[in-house]
Amino acid sequence: MIARWMSVGFAHGVCNTDNFSLLSVTIDYGPFGFMDKYNADFVPNTSDDEGLYRFQNQPQIGLFNLNKLRIALDSLFTDSERSRRVLGTYHTAFHNKYMNITRQKLGLVGVQNDDYDQQMFGKLFELMQITEADFTMTFREMSEVSLENLQNDKFPEEFWALPRISEHDNWHHWVEAYVNRSQFGDYLTENERQRRMQAVNPRYILRNYMAQQAIHQAEDNSDFSEINSLLKTLEHPFERQEAAEMKGYASCPP
Repeated sequence: MIARWMSVGFAHGVCNTDNFSLLSVTIDYGPFGFMDKYNADFVPNTSDDEGLYRFQNQPQIGLFNLNKLRIALDSLFTDSERSRRVLGTYHTAFHNKYMNITRQKLGLVGVQNDDYDQQMFGKLFELMQITEADFTMTFREMSEVSLENLQNDKFPEEFWALPRISEHDNWHHWVEAYVNRSQFGDYLTENERQRRMQAVNPRYILRNYMAQQAIHQAEDNSDFSEINSLLKTLEHPFERQEAAEMKGYASCPP
C-alpha cells in the first residue's frame, strides 16, 4: 500500500499507529498531499516540524507501526521469535514491491540486475530533486514521447516537465542508460512501452492549489461544480480527458 501511494508521489501526513488497520488500509488521512516538484523530504503536514512523516520516511513509519502491533500482540504468540522473523522480511518485501512499480513506471520489463536498476532510479530522482522537476509529469511525459525523441530533446510544445529536467548536464547520460536498460528482457514496441507507462503514470493528481480553489468556490459561493469536475477527472487519472485539459489540470502548477 505504501509503495503504491509513493509511486504516485503521495505522502500520508499522519501515519501514526492508530491510523493503520489490519485490513491493510489506512484511515484519517488528514493533512495528506501529492508532491508537485520532487522532494524526498516533502512534508504534507505543516505541523510536522521534525519531518517525521516526510515522503522518504513513509516506509520506515510503516515498519514502526507494524512493530508496535507485534509488541501489543506478543503475549498471544506461542513463538514470539517467529513474529520478529516475519517482520524482518519487511524491508525486502517493500524494496521488491517499490522497485517493480518503478520499473513499470519507466516501461521496463524483467529484472537483470537489481543493483543497476536501483542506481539508475536513484540517479533519476537525484536529477529531479536538483532541477525541482515535477514528479507526476516527468514520468507522464516520458510515457508520451518516443525514446528517440527523448534522446534528442524533441518534446511537444505542451511539455513542461521534461524540458526542465533536460537542462541538467547529466540528463543525457541518464537517458542513455535508460535506453540501454529498456532493451533488457522482452522487447517492447514503442507503442507498447508508452501504453504500459501511461497505465501506471497518472496525468492528473489532486494538487493542493486545485483542491483549494474547489474549496473556496464551494464555501464562498456554494458552487460545487469544481469539486464535481475534479471528482470526475480523478476517477480516471490515467486517461487524457478533454475537459480536464481545458481546465489546465495537467498544466504546470502556479
